[in-house]
Amino acid sequence: MNFGEALEALKRGKKVSRSGWNGKKQYIQLAKNISYVITDGNIVNAEHKTIGNKAIAFVGTSGVQIGWLASQADMLSDDWIIVN
Repeated sequence: MNFGEALEALKRGKKVSRSGWNGKKQYIQLAKNISYVITDGNIVNAEHKTIGNKAIAFVGTSGVQIGWLASQADMLSDDWIIVN
């Protein structure tokens, strides 16, 4: 599937990946209700005026990266797949 279809799958709660990615256990998913702890110990809910409280998370061999950005190669590829 193409990148647009992959984004729609993310919005429906699916995990998606590119068959061309080197790490075979890597995927992206939609993260919601994002919060973080600041240095004084208080919890901040990450609300954004336009997108609310969600972001794309990249899950790879080193852990989870919140705020993943697609490369041009990612956006132009047709090798996106839904993963379990």
